[in-house]
Amino acid sequence: MLRICYGLIAAVSLWLAMAPGGPAVADNQPNRIRIEYDPPKNPAHQPLYEMIKEHQVLEKMQRIFSPFKFPEDITIKATGCDGHVNAWYARPTLTICYEYLAEIRRDMPVETTATGVTPIDGEIGQFFFAVAHEMGHGVFDQFNTPIFGRQEDAADNFATYIMLQFGKSDARRLIGGAAYSYMKYLKQPTVTAPLKDFSDVHGSPQQRFFNLICLAYGADPVLFADVVEKKMLPEHRAKGCRYEYGNVVWAFHELIRPNIDQELAKQVMDKTWLPPETPAQGAGTRALQ
Repeated sequence: MLRICYGLIAAVSLWLAMAPGGPAVADNQPNRIRIEYDPPKNPAHQPLYEMIKEHQVLEKMQRIFSPFKFPEDITIKATGCDGHVNAWYARPTLTICYEYLAEIRRDMPVETTATGVTPIDGEIGQFFFAVAHEMGHGVFDQFNTPIFGRQEDAADNFATYIMLQFGKSDARRLIGGAAYSYMKYLKQPTVTAPLKDFSDVHGSPQQRFFNLICLAYGADPVLFADVVEKKMLPEHRAKGCRYEYGNVVWAFHELIRPNIDQELAKQVMDKTWLPPETPAQGAGTRALQ
């Protein structure tokens, strides 16, 4: 029996060493992100296409995610989607529709909100959250990351965790901007929805909002204290947010971190990515830059 147990332990140890999400494979390399700007199909998107190319928006996403040591290239592509407002990952491409970018620009706040979200933060926060969410799917796919629960929730958690790594000021701005996109769904205390809505692989906008700010509060209860003080996050949920964030940290460090070039990651985190805060700027500001 003892011999069998030792044999089982050895087999399990070997499986863990080879398991998805374990130590990085030697052939995996950083700088595997490629980018493409497709000329828009809709002439109305031409100014948007020219603007994001001029300000090298995809190049910035390329550099931010360059430390991940992927086994194969991932392409971030901006393209027209025949009227569909969407973004998605399907190996090996992360697609961002011009229609989606246009909606982000259309819905950003006209002026600084009561919670301190500027027009620039609203636009960049939503954009970054969307790209990081889809990149989360790419990470799970490329590293064969095991996931309990819905992958869409895990991708949201991945995106939130990444945003929280950019220092207190930038993290606050990114989280605030991302959360702003869900604010329109929180105006009514009572929500009625068709039954089929609960079958969607994504959580409801309201759930995604609370999950986002709960992780932020769990990461830094001082920096994000106002989300509880202003009753955006119910106190009964806030009590467990530190634990929720701890679970995400543990999962990231165990499953994802071995596949990151740490020196390159430090260079990314040491760089300033957001434009200076200018609360007075209005909706005409080119925030995607």
